[in-house]
Amino acid sequence: MKRPEEIIVVNRFAPLRTHLLTLLAGLGDGDWSRPTAAPGWSVKDVAAHLLGGDIAILAGKRDGFRLSSAAIHGHDQLIELVNRLNGEWVLAARRMSPRLLCEFLAFSGPEVETCFASLDPMANGRPVSWAGPDSAPVWFDIAREFTERWHHQQQIRDATDRPPLYDPYFLSPVLDTFVRALPYNFRHAVATAGTVVRFEISGAAGGVWFLHRTEKAWTLALDAEAEPATDVVLPQDTVWRLFTKGLDRVGARARAVIRGDADLASPIFATIAIIG
Repeated sequence: MKRPEEIIVVNRFAPLRTHLLTLLAGLGDGDWSRPTAAPGWSVKDVAAHLLGGDIAILAGKRDGFRLSSAAIHGHDQLIELVNRLNGEWVLAARRMSPRLLCEFLAFSGPEVETCFASLDPMANGRPVSWAGPDSAPVWFDIAREFTERWHHQQQIRDATDRPPLYDPYFLSPVLDTFVRALPYNFRHAVATAGTVVRFEISGAAGGVWFLHRTEKAWTLALDAEAEPATDVVLPQDTVWRLFTKGLDRVGARARAVIRGDADLASPIFATIAIIG
C-alpha cells in the first residue's frame, strides 16, 4: 500500500504572497468593502486576518510568546478561542487603511517565510486539530498554514471577481493537505476491515486517494488492491469550498458523482479543514 508523501511547501509561500500583494494592489476603493464567503468579513477584514495570522506565527513560533489563558479542553473550546481572537483582531484592524495593511503584509510575509524555513519539517509538532487530536509533524502544520493563506486569498478573488488561483503549483498541495482530514472524519463510519472508499478530486490540481478500513481505524493511501465499496468524484472547485465552509454539504453533494454505498460517502461531505 502506497502512503501519501510529506507535503513540503516552504518555498511556495513567497510566490503565493506575491500573488496576494499584486491582487491587493489592484483593488479599487469599493473592492475593499465587498462581502466575502467568511461570514461578516469584508475583503479588507480577510486581508487583516491574513496579517493577524502572520503576527501569530512570529510571536508564537519565532519568539515563543504565549498568551496567558485557561487550559483548552476539547475541539469546541479551541474553536471558541480561535473565533474570539480572530474577531478581536479583525475589529481592531479596521482602523488600518488598505495601504497600511498592504505595507504590513509586505513586511510580515518574508519574516514568516524565514521562520518556517528555520524549522525541521520532520520534527514532531502540535496537532492539526481538524485531522485529529494527536501531535503532527511540523511539515503538516506548515502545510495547514499554506492552505489558510491560499483559501483566504481565493475568498478575496471570488469577492472581487478576480480570476481564481488554480495553478496546480498552489492548489495541488492545498487539496492534498485537506484530504489528510478524511481518516479522522471517517472515524465513526461503520465498515468491515478491508473496506475501501475511493475519492477523486477532478481537475488539473486534483488526484485520487483511497480510504482503507483496518481493524482499528481508517487510513489514507494512494492505491488499493480491493474493489472500492464507494467511489466519490468531486471537482476541485467544489472540494476547497466544501472543506473551508464556503459550500454546504447539500450543495457539494449535488455536484458529486457517487457510485456504490452512498452512506460511506457521507463523511466526505461533513469534512471541515479549517479551525473556526
